[in-house]
Amino acid sequence: MIKRFIYGNPFNTEAVIKELPIENDTPKYGKLDLSEGFTYTYDMRDDIVFGLGENIRGINKRGYRYVSNCTDDAVHTEDKVSLYGAHNFIIILGEKTFGLFFDTPQKIAFDIGYTRQNELKVTMPEKDVNLYYIEGNSLNDIVKEFRQLIGRSYIPPYWAFGYQQSRWGYRNEEDVRKVLDEYRKNEIPLDAIYLDIDYMKDYKDFTVDTDKFPDFQKLVSDMKKEGIRLVPIIDAGVKIEDGYNVYEEGVAKNYFCKREDGTDFVAGVWPGRTHFPDFLNEDAREWFGEQYKFLLDKGIEGFWNDMNEPAIFYSDEGLSEAFSKIEEYKEDKLDVNSYFEFQNLVKGLLNNPDDYKRFYHNVDGEMICHDKLHNLYGYNMTRAAGEAFERLVPEKRILMFSRSSYIGMHRYGGIWTGDNNSWWSHLLLNIKMMPSLNMCGFLYSGADIGGFGCNTTRDLVLRWLAFGIFTPLMRNHSCSIRPQECYQFEQTVDFKNIIDLRYRLIPYIYSEYMKAVLNDEMYFRPLAFDYPSDSFAIHVEDQLMLGEGMMVTPVYEQNAIGRYVYLPEDMLKVKVTGGKLTEEILQKGHHYIDISLDEVVFFIKKNHLIPICEPALNTEKLDTNNLTLIGYVDDSVSYKLYHDDGMSKDYDRKDNMINIQVENDTVISDCDNINFNLKIKKEI
Repeated sequence: MIKRFIYGNPFNTEAVIKELPIENDTPKYGKLDLSEGFTYTYDMRDDIVFGLGENIRGINKRGYRYVSNCTDDAVHTEDKVSLYGAHNFIIILGEKTFGLFFDTPQKIAFDIGYTRQNELKVTMPEKDVNLYYIEGNSLNDIVKEFRQLIGRSYIPPYWAFGYQQSRWGYRNEEDVRKVLDEYRKNEIPLDAIYLDIDYMKDYKDFTVDTDKFPDFQKLVSDMKKEGIRLVPIIDAGVKIEDGYNVYEEGVAKNYFCKREDGTDFVAGVWPGRTHFPDFLNEDAREWFGEQYKFLLDKGIEGFWNDMNEPAIFYSDEGLSEAFSKIEEYKEDKLDVNSYFEFQNLVKGLLNNPDDYKRFYHNVDGEMICHDKLHNLYGYNMTRAAGEAFERLVPEKRILMFSRSSYIGMHRYGGIWTGDNNSWWSHLLLNIKMMPSLNMCGFLYSGADIGGFGCNTTRDLVLRWLAFGIFTPLMRNHSCSIRPQECYQFEQTVDFKNIIDLRYRLIPYIYSEYMKAVLNDEMYFRPLAFDYPSDSFAIHVEDQLMLGEGMMVTPVYEQNAIGRYVYLPEDMLKVKVTGGKLTEEILQKGHHYIDISLDEVVFFIKKNHLIPICEPALNTEKLDTNNLTLIGYVDDSVSYKLYHDDGMSKDYDRKDNMINIQVENDTVISDCDNINFNLKIKKEI
């Protein structure tokens, strides 16, 4: 059951696809204060609070404060309150269990037991908001209702479930070819290589530097013949340069964001001085989306959108104010206070909130300050691309994910969790963030495996891979001095074996992903969602349910030789060592599991099946017509396997869903094209 309440004059974010009647009363639980802006308060007892998508700290958000304000900040430490996304959906689990979605682009503060331990307080400066109140029979029901409200999640091509290698620093064609050669030499599976801003001419969107990539289209073709897709980056800022067609067209058609006086706003980003496309303007959005054709025509089948909070290094106004202040300091001796003010002048230019108040969007002819719509910018950049792909290549799925996002963008692309660091704490943060993102519709997601910034270590990359093999987006990305491609470390066979396991599991991972999308469910879930009456399970945050029947228990501490695992029921432990699977039935309760650096452990629920195949060097070479079913079953068990061509968009075809039944060690299915072998354990 969903109820919609409207306060003030809210902006239509288009996050919601269903038109619901407007309620005349107030939400069933909590109190509202509209005297100054908007304040919602709720008295918590022992409640758990889930949600907020991409954010710091735990799965249970209780005990801290968070601000929905898309922010370019790579240092994801516990004291931060904002990351790249704004995902204003929470679920309260307690004596009363319900969900709340605050649909507004303005900055929102969620104080969840921070100021007062038992008080949830949600505040925003303006009272303009659509508030959706959601009740259901369970946590999963609430998520399902919410996901049906906001629309079907993005579906990537099948190859995008393979392993992907990226680095800010692949400078030319030779670097790219070397990455493929080294992965092939070490027989490590790979499906994609990424191009960061180095491939562009002077960091200009929709250009290729022909000095570095003399025949880009041939490179794309050569890579594809090897089963490798090249995935270039697209940034939000458009370089100001005469003769650059994207810039000149944007200026001529008034498609860039404006200052209050009507001139085009100028900000410094990677190309230097840039303009920002006005993605809140429907015509500008369509125009920018058409620019992707330049790379699509060269054979590109995937993109990642970046710097779209938007990130601002400086503005013309900010520079002018800083230089003026510096001139004042020249005449005076600096005291302590003015010294620190002087020191922060340049630092303060980066993503300065004042700059977001300096430019405007044309929304249906009305000029609205960016500061009021800030959280929608990255969403609408990716929407521009997604809508364009439907026009330009309607028969194909195109890989697309973004750094900045708002709920609603989940229909057009996935996200990666931004510029993290090579810290063990960020591996744990990755684990805890996944189910929160799923609640908000972002299923195709993952972190920069190994960490983007700082120098990584061999053990961290291995442990991160051992979790990353379960995330839909599995990408190693970095900018550090120390390279972190799998072949850069000793004993590369350990990396190969872990990534091989990813490819063996793709039949299950892809099937569970597709069913989660098509049924508006979660791919990753906290244990609380499956075991709400288990007083211990509801507080477990470092183990996740994956799909119907799997539980993952990653190791996330340096030098750990294993970890403690809680089993909320009897389960089958599957340990993978050197590519070999061994199975053991463990009883409900607490266990210490030895897990060495070259091993992966996961668990299968009783009377569930996991389909696996033999590994291959890329997804195109996977033999998914010969599958092995592993599990812990009684005499009879069933499984629905989603199986399609991985590229077309007829997702709801009945024959995509294959019914599998196991009875008395015999497999019965309604598909004659797939052979099934059994490898199951039975209760003794």
